[in-house]
Amino acid sequence: MKEFWPRQHARIFEEAAREAVPKGLSSGKGNVVAFAALQAQANDENWRHVTGMAELDRVLGGGFVPGSAILIGGDPGIGKSTILLQATAALARRGLATAYVSGEEAVAQIGMRAQRLGLSDAPVQLAAANNLRDILTTLATSKAEIIVIDSIQTMYADNLDSAPGTVAQVRACSQELIRHAKSTDAVVILVGHVTKDGQIAGPRVIEHMVDTVLYFEGERGHQFRILRAVKNRFGATDEIGVFAMTDGGLAEVSNPSALFLGDRKEPVSGAAVFAGMEGTRPLLVEIQALVAPSSLATPRRTVVGWDSGRLAMILAVLDARCGLRLGGYDVYLNVAGGLRIQEPAADLAVAAALLSSLSDVPVPERTVAFGEVSLAGEVRPVSQIEARLKEAAKLGFTQAIMPSNAKARASGLAPVELDRLVDLLALFPGARDARPDDEA
Repeated sequence: MKEFWPRQHARIFEEAAREAVPKGLSSGKGNVVAFAALQAQANDENWRHVTGMAELDRVLGGGFVPGSAILIGGDPGIGKSTILLQATAALARRGLATAYVSGEEAVAQIGMRAQRLGLSDAPVQLAAANNLRDILTTLATSKAEIIVIDSIQTMYADNLDSAPGTVAQVRACSQELIRHAKSTDAVVILVGHVTKDGQIAGPRVIEHMVDTVLYFEGERGHQFRILRAVKNRFGATDEIGVFAMTDGGLAEVSNPSALFLGDRKEPVSGAAVFAGMEGTRPLLVEIQALVAPSSLATPRRTVVGWDSGRLAMILAVLDARCGLRLGGYDVYLNVAGGLRIQEPAADLAVAAALLSSLSDVPVPERTVAFGEVSLAGEVRPVSQIEARLKEAAKLGFTQAIMPSNAKARASGLAPVELDRLVDLLALFPGARDARPDDEA
């Protein structure tokens, strides 16, 4: 045990020495940096590279911006390489010089995928390489305008002793590729592996270095994929694009609201439609809940597509402010279609689904719900109410359960305005009388 600590400290000091930063600059003079007038810069709307894939262009803010660096991550097999191959093929057909560099697949394997997707006639330059020095030398001669690096964890700089995928290698390779993008006005797209927690593997500083960070989400049991922007210097954040995985690749979904709504002929208990916002896009999604008596000492709380901590808060508010006893019930909550909801405006729809399941009374037909619930049991207003209501009216909904002090209205929707969560109980008679089997 005594010999372990000196060895461990020696490794720590050795790694710190490799990452050492110079204390100061030398006395030599640097070069003068040229400044440019702000008003003389071009409008980015005129010089973006538009792919023609409307969902991808929406997430990017209108297309790829020259000189930008983009990081895209997602679970293995989710479709990252597929969507990038489709995007580069579309841009190549528009006359842009594109290069697809893979560190994981051979050129023949990429060609087989392109043939399956019907993209084999696109003039995309393919290469299989891992050495950063060779890649940068090749890119300098090819003058590619769109560059895909798949993936950044497989690249290595030969001036570092560490293995590919380590923090030093990922940071160094990303920095050099981003420098190439800025100096040549090329678009560099880096594919990143993700950890078991869903975060992009490698140092967090990479997400700060790039201009745009995209996450490709989806459940393996569903054919739908969500491309989400969590950082974008050239567009809105939290914007999403919706795709469906087909035999011919990723197909765009033009009406995602209809996609995420359950198709049933008659209403059932435990289902509520939430009118949400994803970036600038209104999106209707079905929230499903099941509240059942539990035989366990600690009842189950299972959540798919929503924050489990938020569900615990809603259950506590229903207990403390509405007089319901939910401690003896198992609670299951699911967001239909594999979508993940992040905004607190879903609180009221979740509460409606829980009360509907508890009382076995369906939510009124053609009704949407949205609103934030506070710890005091108040229903608080949310943003972009008018857009939510317009999307609901467009899809045939006639009623909206919403906060009472909301100012926006949409023609054709009758508002059911609530000040407090306890007022929601009037729609679900019998919810107060529900008791677990051992208390009945």
